[in-house]
Amino acid sequence: MNAETDQPFPTIDPSPDDAVERRGRYVLEIDGVEASLGPGLRVGPVSFAMAPGSFELMDAGDRRQAAAFSDLCSGLISPTAGTVRFLGYDWADLPHDYANALRGRIGRVFAGSAWMPHLSLMDNILVQQRHHTRRAEDDLLAEASALAREFGLPGIPLSPPDEATALDRARAALVRAFIGNPALILLEHPLQGRFVDLLERLVNVIGNARRRGAAVLWLTLTPTIWAMRGLPTSGRVRLSGTRLVRTAS
Repeated sequence: MNAETDQPFPTIDPSPDDAVERRGRYVLEIDGVEASLGPGLRVGPVSFAMAPGSFELMDAGDRRQAAAFSDLCSGLISPTAGTVRFLGYDWADLPHDYANALRGRIGRVFAGSAWMPHLSLMDNILVQQRHHTRRAEDDLLAEASALAREFGLPGIPLSPPDEATALDRARAALVRAFIGNPALILLEHPLQGRFVDLLERLVNVIGNARRRGAAVLWLTLTPTIWAMRGLPTSGRVRLSGTRLVRTAS
């Protein structure tokens, strides 16, 4: 029990629907936040919230801003003012171990390289679920295989990251982000400005995740993606200087 808030800490694997019902209306809530996102990069004050099933497209500006904003959402950057809550929990209230456990409910495609080179792509995909959950290995492999096929892979890639093509690494990164029914999915530049053939597949998988109650934030660096009006988003925001600016969908 958290003595300051008189609220229980999260279990290792809360379902997103149950957690949102217990803790509030939003999967992610950024409330009056000011923060340093890195050298020369500040944001705030900003407020931003995502409900279960929402899909926001963000013009993140560049890779560094996309990664830093995702870190803020994930409780890896502490605000100097305001609060960041995930599934109703204020990251600032959580001990390190509990915060790490709660991050197991977040799926993420990283804008930069985020592969452990000594592991196969399959083990890179599964490592978070193996660490944060008690799911049976057969269950994990079955879900990973199904997601791999949805993204155009014949099965779970077994090669080391540096032996896979850039396209297969992009596909594997998407598998890793969506596996385990995450409550929040952060997609930093997922198509990398060149894998447009993955767009339809990605939109379909996003739709499936939204129907399960996940909130999806796509942080794009690509003007063509930002200009697409056919994407079924709930809203669009632009990270402009220190502000988040809401734009027409």
